Amino acid sequence: MTTALQQRTLGVVMASQVFSGAGLAAGITVGALLAEDMLGASSLAGLPSALFTAGSAATAVVVGRLSQRLGRRTGLAAGYAAGALGGAGVVLAAAVGSIVLLLVSLLVYGAGTATNLQARYAGTDLVGADRRGRAVSSVLFATTFGAVIGPNLVSATGRAAERLGIPALAGPFALSALAYAVAGMILFLLLRPDPLLVSRTLPPAEPAHRTTARPATAGVSAGAVTMVLTQLVMVAVMTMTPVHMKAHGHDLAATGLVIAVHIAAMYLPSPLTGLLVDRVGRVPVAVAAGVTLLAAGVVSATAPEDSVALLTVALALLGLGWNLGLVAGTAMITDAAPAATRARTQGTVDVAVALAGAGGAVTSGFLMAATSYAALSITGGVLALAVIPFVVLSTRRAAA
Repeated sequence: MTTALQQRTLGVVMASQVFSGAGLAAGITVGALLAEDMLGASSLAGLPSALFTAGSAATAVVVGRLSQRLGRRTGLAAGYAAGALGGAGVVLAAAVGSIVLLLVSLLVYGAGTATNLQARYAGTDLVGADRRGRAVSSVLFATTFGAVIGPNLVSATGRAAERLGIPALAGPFALSALAYAVAGMILFLLLRPDPLLVSRTLPPAEPAHRTTARPATAGVSAGAVTMVLTQLVMVAVMTMTPVHMKAHGHDLAATGLVIAVHIAAMYLPSPLTGLLVDRVGRVPVAVAAGVTLLAAGVVSATAPEDSVALLTVALALLGLGWNLGLVAGTAMITDAAPAATRARTQGTVDVAVALAGAGGAVTSGFLMAATSYAALSITGGVLALAVIPFVVLSTRRAAA
């Protein structure tokens, strides 16, 4: 019964992630450009990412607590509904030229980002510790399809918006609103019985790796730091890449391609990442995340300004490093958190992750304006290496 329910749960969550991935990616692709146009300052181009990441942080708490109390179905559906409302608000703000409405709507739009991430936990509720990495990876992999389609619809949705008398850069947010609404409806109608509520009736699972077992606080801390640093670096560099490309004459189609490859790299390698997390271990994959993000920083910093190919490679590495860190960190936290408090713990950690992303987004614009895109990229890569000593040392201390 549990196996069949887990397969059904994964199927429903994966179906919703296809739509939410499109909603997430479409807004990310043009958010910085829309802000630059409406606010008139490139130094503020990171503000949309900061706002919807801050909104993501606030929503992570709400979704986590709703899920803890009422189950994943209610918590996730409510989060996607808020994301859809925020996307519609951005379209309206662009249509009427209201900066205040834009800022408020971007904050609410962040609910979709938080919910998209928290959905991965629904895939782990009914599996043993030795399969958690693969369960997380299945949910992330499903996101790939929508995440790749979303940026490549930027031009088409932009043209459709212009025909309606709306700024072209608002078009992708209309797609986001629709996609989030569909994702929420799928979960609300089909995620029955609720996997989190069912998991509370099951006996606790054994740790996946007894040789590296550690107290709950150490597991949560190691997973949280892994995800916080990888999120900060990824958001900072990703947010400024469209601005950097626009400044050097690249059009929306080229920008959409680079971001599409980046987001594909965030999600497409998930099956292999999940297998590595379960077979090789959480810590080695977390270490690989730091090294991969450093490589991304080096490639993006040294890429010629007219080279879309090298920027694509750099952003692919950036997405891969984030994927390695997210899957490893999620498995660490789920290992450590008991079912009775799991959703609340996961929501709290995702707040820290979202705030790190907000900080990276807001500072990235000022750092690039004061220095350069290359300096931003190298700084991010070096910062990502801090994952390695923290995770390795905390694990060793806990084992001792």
